[in-house]
Amino acid sequence: MPLQTVEPQRLYRQIADQLRGLIAKGEFDVGARLPAERDLAKQLGVSRPSVREALIALEVEGWVEVRTGSGVYVLDRSHRASAPVAPTEWGPLELIRARRVIEGETAAIAALSGKRKDVDAMTRAIATMREMADRNVMPLDGDRAFHLAIVNAGGNVVLVETVQGFWDSRRGPIFTRLGGYFETVTSWRAAIAEHEAIRDAIAARDAEAARTAMHTHMDNSHHRFSASWRRAKPS
Repeated sequence: MPLQTVEPQRLYRQIADQLRGLIAKGEFDVGARLPAERDLAKQLGVSRPSVREALIALEVEGWVEVRTGSGVYVLDRSHRASAPVAPTEWGPLELIRARRVIEGETAAIAALSGKRKDVDAMTRAIATMREMADRNVMPLDGDRAFHLAIVNAGGNVVLVETVQGFWDSRRGPIFTRLGGYFETVTSWRAAIAEHEAIRDAIAARDAEAARTAMHTHMDNSHHRFSASWRRAKPS
């Protein structure tokens, strides 16, 4: 296939553009299954997570359909109209990696400068997450409140607005679609335990433990979204 190696700059967009162009030219017929993630990653010279982000973007735009346990298939677009993904939208897996860098430090700062009220806010957020998970509802509101309670403890408005921006991006169509495949009540319960470890380290005023716990949480989140499609929820 006439694929070209891409440069590491908003990779998922470049990959999606190439695949979209190939589909439009008829390189892949309607109903055809695209090559596996690992094969596309090898031919493009990029990581599998970047390929996954591109495939999700194409699914959001109506070019392909992800069939869990089977593969990614080209759709008939003759009667389809869908809005393209905004070129400024961040890739979900890149976003998680960026959050790891920033929020590892905000957790450490919270351990050093946070007050009892900040830890109490984290505890309330965790309780909200647990209550929502018990109702089989994805606990995004509690999750957002937890991470904002951490960054608010540092008192730095730039960091607060940065983390808020991360959350605005988390609600974008690509992240939402990817989450639809890999976020489950079971995975959220694991995440809640990770949040408790972060809260406990902050409450103990142990900056290094708080940083490590946040890094572990973000690494686990990245792993959950990078799992095999065979482990995804049925579409």
